[in-house]
Amino acid sequence: MAKKLLGGKLKRTAMMQSSRMLAQHIPHTQRLNRQALFHMLHQYGMVYVKPDYGSQGRGVIRVERLKKSYCYQYGTKVYCFKTFQDLYVSLSPYFKQRKYLVQRGVHLLRSQGRPFDFRVMIQRNPARQWECTGTFARLAHPRKAVTNGSQGGSIYPPSVLLRRFAGQRRTQQLLRHMNRLAHVTASTLSMHHRELNELGLDICLDRNLRPWILEVNTIPDPKPFMLLPDHQRFIRRIVAYGCAYGRRYNLKVTKAKRG
Repeated sequence: MAKKLLGGKLKRTAMMQSSRMLAQHIPHTQRLNRQALFHMLHQYGMVYVKPDYGSQGRGVIRVERLKKSYCYQYGTKVYCFKTFQDLYVSLSPYFKQRKYLVQRGVHLLRSQGRPFDFRVMIQRNPARQWECTGTFARLAHPRKAVTNGSQGGSIYPPSVLLRRFAGQRRTQQLLRHMNRLAHVTASTLSMHHRELNELGLDICLDRNLRPWILEVNTIPDPKPFMLLPDHQRFIRRIVAYGCAYGRRYNLKVTKAKRG
């Protein structure tokens, strides 16, 4: 229900940009067309093309402008072309199936040569207050550009991957900042739809440790928490809060891997 109420990613992005704080942490995003893709590729060098409606990393394409070519990665395959026109002709069949958006690419932190980001889950507690109920890190499949567990990503406690780049103290500060972004996002979106009960924010850090909100999922999947060493302390609370507003979860992990 919440997914329908909030619309697609572009609509959610527009709602979130009404918050001055959130707007500073949202990559430039717009509806995909030939001109938008061309200008954003030449402005940023790398972009992500995503379905306006979709989840679990399905349909996400990484597109890059190199010195003498244009390339895109879909799944584990990479395609390169000499001209933008050839690139766009190859991509066009994807866009005919459903609406897409183009988003500025953020160069994520990497571990083992693979990009990683974070999923922050926030829910209404029994007192109907927003509460962050857990965060995990997602390390991309070795041959993929997306980090989703459903795409073969590996799940880690967030501090395990982040400490190497930020140290212990800064890591805790960054995780608290992510929680703050989740609270502001939940408050902003629930002003539009009070029926909203839970969100999953996909947040990455760039090489300067600046957080970026890549996407907001209105029906977050808690299964990856099952792969954390101390998963019970997260799962019990997530399930209890979900039950209070009528949500039931399938906790059987089938694709994500334990980090």
